Amino acid sequence: MPVTTVTSLDQFHKIINGEKVAIFDFWATWCGPCKVISPIFEKLSDQFPDLEFYKIDVDEQQEISQEVGIRAMPTFIAFKNGQKVKDLVGANPGALQDLIKAVSA
Repeated sequence: MPVTTVTSLDQFHKIINGEKVAIFDFWATWCGPCKVISPIFEKLSDQFPDLEFYKIDVDEQQEISQEVGIRAMPTFIAFKNGQKVKDLVGANPGALQDLIKAVSA
């Protein structure tokens, strides 16, 4: 399943309040580690078709970043039914895979 770019706070609220688990990659264009882990995030989206994968550019979507409390990039957060279920700060492929496996179970 392709990774979808979130372009508004409204869209973000609709997604996180859904029943499916949604995993967000909070990233920035100037962030080196973000560029390194991005293809891994995309690959994992193919391996876990029952989860939804999204990317949020923190510079373009500052309202969302502030609401969620993003302090470092990349940050990965999984939401379900409006609740944050798990998060990970940093470009750690193994930990990202563990997070995705945990929320897909």
